[in-house]
Amino acid sequence: MHLPLHLRSPRNAAAVAIGTAAIAGIAWYTLRRPRRSAEEIEHERRELLASIGRITDGSITDAPIRQDGQAGTSAGSLIIVYNYRIAGVSYECAQDVSSLAEHVRDVRADLPIQVRYDMHNPGNSIVVSESWSGLRLSPHPHDHETT
Repeated sequence: MHLPLHLRSPRNAAAVAIGTAAIAGIAWYTLRRPRRSAEEIEHERRELLASIGRITDGSITDAPIRQDGQAGTSAGSLIIVYNYRIAGVSYECAQDVSSLAEHVRDVRADLPIQVRYDMHNPGNSIVVSESWSGLRLSPHPHDHETT
């Protein structure tokens, strides 16, 4: 086999070998790395907005319902539909709060709420996360009991 003169140098052969190994390593990592689940991605989005999102006033347009159409906070997907205005633009969004059920018990749709939104993408917003809530909740019946 006849290699060109510039590839016969040990330094050039080592550089080609290192480059090939690096490309193979990057390709292997890209194909084999663990994928984040949709729940992990949504949790990270909520925590980012809870920590750096701006706050504005909003209102709930539809109280938590399950996707099967029944009202309440029992099993199923809980969806809060809300709206808010930023710089004269109205936004209507929905947040699936199924994994945050303990933070959304007895939601009051007749009271204003606070919405956290991304100032670079105002349509990206939340009303509740694990560490923050803009909801005004009814007092839990067990909170006022005395023994």
